[in-house]
Amino acid sequence: MALDYGLLIGLSILFGISFTLTSISVRDIPPLSLAAGRLLLAFCMLYPLMRLNGQRMPALGGIWLALMGSGLFGNALPFALISWGQISVQAGLTAIFMAVMPLVTILLAHWLTDDEKLDRWKVTGVLLGLAGVVVLMGWSALQAIGDDLIRQSAILIAAVCYAINAIITRKLTRLPRWSAMTALMFCGSVLLVPFSLWLDNPWQLQASGSAVLSLVALAIGPTAIATVMILIIISRQGASFLSQINFLVPVFGMVFGVVLLSEKLPPNAYMALAIILLGVGLSRLGGARR
Repeated sequence: MALDYGLLIGLSILFGISFTLTSISVRDIPPLSLAAGRLLLAFCMLYPLMRLNGQRMPALGGIWLALMGSGLFGNALPFALISWGQISVQAGLTAIFMAVMPLVTILLAHWLTDDEKLDRWKVTGVLLGLAGVVVLMGWSALQAIGDDLIRQSAILIAAVCYAINAIITRKLTRLPRWSAMTALMFCGSVLLVPFSLWLDNPWQLQASGSAVLSLVALAIGPTAIATVMILIIISRQGASFLSQINFLVPVFGMVFGVVLLSEKLPPNAYMALAIILLGVGLSRLGGARR
């Protein structure tokens, strides 16, 4: 169990730093091309590593439906929706909206799986986690709800997409890991790159060195390495456990803002972290007792 929580925290750190890397890259690279670029770069890096490990892309068959579904709901669609939504939606409100994902995940897991049924501990833990994110971002963030309903709805849809992907990914844990994550990057690239070429004309972009380096870092850490960790976590603990990452990511996102951007950590951050950790622990209590 200690390893599982370590993986969850490590994945939260990767996703937390992605906020900073994205804010640097998006200054020179349009959101759609940024999402497509990180997926394509991750695929180009993972493919030779997959072959060096003696693995191949999955054979043609039904598994590619799950791979394309995961590529759509786990990468292509939420990356595009969040990038578009954050044009006007503040980061604090985005974090609160994304924290809805664990609640959707435990409901989907209850209906669609046999081994992740709903119980009072999961519900209590998720509600505490959601409360912790609200405390972290401040009640003032909630006052902006409804200001730009279309873009806010896009971010909520992205949260639902991540929940759907957590369920789909269960079907991919039977594949060899190098094969699975390379195929996922391929599917995401196939879905986004054509739109990027059509809408952004990326060959005409003049990106700065910092933007390009941030894009490469996004491809390596929050995309490629994170995919490996997601597959491991779901294979060991299931989709509901993974979904709690959306409570921890805002905490680490704020920490990296302090470390890398010299922002000040608000006093409520410590209280929020305590509430979130309590929620994570309670949500696992029912499963541990069983």
